[in-house]
Amino acid sequence: MSKITLKGNPITTNGDLPAAGNKAPAATFVKQDLSEASLASYAGKTKVLNIFPSIDTGVCALSVKNFQEKLAGRDDVVVLHVSRDLPFAQKRFCGAEGVENAETLSAFRTDFARDYGVEMTDGPLKGLCARAVLVLDGNDVVKHAELVPEIAQEPNYDAALAAI
Repeated sequence: MSKITLKGNPITTNGDLPAAGNKAPAATFVKQDLSEASLASYAGKTKVLNIFPSIDTGVCALSVKNFQEKLAGRDDVVVLHVSRDLPFAQKRFCGAEGVENAETLSAFRTDFARDYGVEMTDGPLKGLCARAVLVLDGNDVVKHAELVPEIAQEPNYDAALAAI
């Protein structure tokens, strides 16, 4: 279990993020068209997992936009924006915000949040994903892991980018 906060109020997650140097657990996601994707779908590429509670909140939206902007044009890197939002909400957000080519993935019918230790087990966002960033190499070995200590705070973009 990890401890984080939401506007200073304590929240617990169900476990811990995979640690740097370890192979990330297998993971399955739901794409905007309701098909499934897995980490294996992006084999050979560096993967940035931008994990957050909901794309419909300001900080989560900023993280999607910032990672898309900072990694635009990188064919060797894919950013996977992961939340438990329904794929329809993710698609609506991208259209409304003019965010193109974002790989938004839903964990709504998968074990991803539990397997990665990011499922919030209490507080008003119970059941959603905590804010975290993982950088995985082409073989899914964790190069960087950050569980953001305050949900209302953006992740450390520079640290994630340095790990790529």
